[in-house]
Amino acid sequence: MEIFKASRGTTDVLPQEQAYWRFIEQNVVSICQRYGYERLDTPAFEDTSLFTRSVGEDTDIVEKQMYTFRDKGGNLLTLRPEGTASVCRAYIEHGMHNLPQPVRLYYLASVFRYERPQAGRLRQHSQFGCEAIGESDPGLDAEIIDITTQFLYSLGLKNLALQLNSIGCRECRPDYINAVKKYYTSYSNVLCSDCKRRLLKNPLRLLDCKEADCQRLTDSAPRSVDYLCSDCTDHYNQLRKYLTLLEISFQENHRLVRGLDYYTRTVFEIQPEKTGSQNTICGGGRYDGLIRELGGRSTPAIGFATGIERIILNLKEQNITVPPLSHTKVFVTYVNANTKYEAIKLTSSLRKKGINTIQALGNKSLKAQLRQSNKLKVHYNIIVGDQEYKKSTVIVRNMITSEQKVVSISDLLEALK
Repeated sequence: MEIFKASRGTTDVLPQEQAYWRFIEQNVVSICQRYGYERLDTPAFEDTSLFTRSVGEDTDIVEKQMYTFRDKGGNLLTLRPEGTASVCRAYIEHGMHNLPQPVRLYYLASVFRYERPQAGRLRQHSQFGCEAIGESDPGLDAEIIDITTQFLYSLGLKNLALQLNSIGCRECRPDYINAVKKYYTSYSNVLCSDCKRRLLKNPLRLLDCKEADCQRLTDSAPRSVDYLCSDCTDHYNQLRKYLTLLEISFQENHRLVRGLDYYTRTVFEIQPEKTGSQNTICGGGRYDGLIRELGGRSTPAIGFATGIERIILNLKEQNITVPPLSHTKVFVTYVNANTKYEAIKLTSSLRKKGINTIQALGNKSLKAQLRQSNKLKVHYNIIVGDQEYKKSTVIVRNMITSEQKVVSISDLLEALK
């Protein structure tokens, strides 16, 4: 008989892993409240055209990685491959341009990409992201980078490097793209197959290639900052000043372009100080033309996203201990069928009073029940015995010290406290 397993690129989050997830989620809520960001939840699937128009038809996500299907009504739908497009769609659909700008939003969501599974990146993975929509001030760029770094440091992560670049706007980027295309054309014979295609369709993606031979070419490739118009130059200079004012160190990286077509001006990534092509913890940037591209009015915006699984991987690599989840404190046992009724009643009473309680079940002997409670690592074992039952008392055993005493049921709650 076939034994079913989780689909390739997906995983179960087992009880022993839940402490990491709850720890991260609690810090997400705390940091977002501190900066004035409000939660937004969007559907897991959207019209396919939302992503082809926003992410870019010539990106790896659209060409290779999207989970796209037709529903029974014939609609072409796609499981969400990233969070920003859905947030922008919601901003337009619900008239958020009428709210005080910028609108500060955050999300915790599953995203889906058909790609080679690897450490910290699955075909279904979870993202935390922030989007600030409706303001072009580079001070907002600094705020987004600040909330990103403060969130990661709140988890205890250390030795993180902020990579920063500006890729210009619609006015100045064409000249830069032409320069990149001209440079790489002279090396077309040594490019990987993907980059040969990118050279024709989307030259900026050449700088994002992870193949070693292609990466070496980027060292001498044209730099985007050398082609910025005066407005983009001023924006980038102001951002760097703000980051210095906030005491946020950064490294300028002319290779950095990010993998989505909607980015403009500021792009950034945060990485631990280690090698590897998949070491980026989070990334983001400005997307001033995306709202208009999706049918809204011209609206500047910036955001970031980080993968929860990759954060957990880094927490483990840095040996960071997360707070344990609240576990069961009390295990109720009984000696026979008669006292089992009292055990059921007592268990229900303790739960209603806020005590985490498990009750023994089945026809196990008292000795077997005690072994079970020991494996569950509870603090207290309550034994409902024949003689104690008749006197409305129970035996309370401290499983840590092995001490035990007889306590009246009416005093049990106070004794446990």
